[in-house]
Amino acid sequence: MTGSVTAAQTKPLAPPAAVVRIGGLSKSFDGRLVLDDVHLTIERGRIVSVIGQSGGGKTTLMRCVNLLERPDRGTVEVAGELVHQDGRTVCRDLARLRRTVGMVFQRFNLFPHLTAVENVVLAQRKAGIPESEALERAVALLRRVGVAHRALALPDQLSGGEQQRVAIARALALKPELLLFDEPTSSLDPEATREVLSVMRELAADGMTMLLVTHELPFAHEVSDHVVFVDGGRIVEEGRPEDVLGAPSEARTREFLASYGSAS
Repeated sequence: MTGSVTAAQTKPLAPPAAVVRIGGLSKSFDGRLVLDDVHLTIERGRIVSVIGQSGGGKTTLMRCVNLLERPDRGTVEVAGELVHQDGRTVCRDLARLRRTVGMVFQRFNLFPHLTAVENVVLAQRKAGIPESEALERAVALLRRVGVAHRALALPDQLSGGEQQRVAIARALALKPELLLFDEPTSSLDPEATREVLSVMRELAADGMTMLLVTHELPFAHEVSDHVVFVDGGRIVEEGRPEDVLGAPSEARTREFLASYGSAS
């Protein structure tokens, strides 16, 4: 019969698989509560930006996802595997799990005695990838981020923007399911910032799952699927970028955005 709808057509689409699930996450340093009952889900292929004042808990949240910090309470699940639960690390193979999460640091963290291509090769070799394959992938990734012509340069011979793009290539080398960016442009000049943000736009267009801690609010508005405002260790507001950044419902969010605008 024309116009009929089959059961397969009416079946609702399954929600995207979550790469990260965080539940009731809390973390203290020297008795000071830095994260307080944080809940967050990052679905595959989505880009989540975390914004807020310095010292508000953004980087600590990211470090808990990247297994660099152990939460005091709550759960952290990465790539379908429970990693932390109520102060205990329950994953037995952290090295394997870390390969599913790439991280780009604020200060690049390149090995100063290795060339750009050697920095990208190193993690692959430690993961058991044959040298020829690791080198081929490293060159391809440096080409992808626009610095293949600087492959044999040492970090101190590279500009800040070039170093950060090498760091992005290194983070991509093990084909992670999730890429973390911890304020990747905060130490760069405006031209280098544009170069790095351009690479990140391309990754977003390719469907890479990303968690960004950033002060680049226009960029967060442009590329994000979800924006999270963190203040005092808690998620004050979250939602679509046009809502959180364009028409926030919480007074504290409006206050933060007003201060950002006055400082711009």
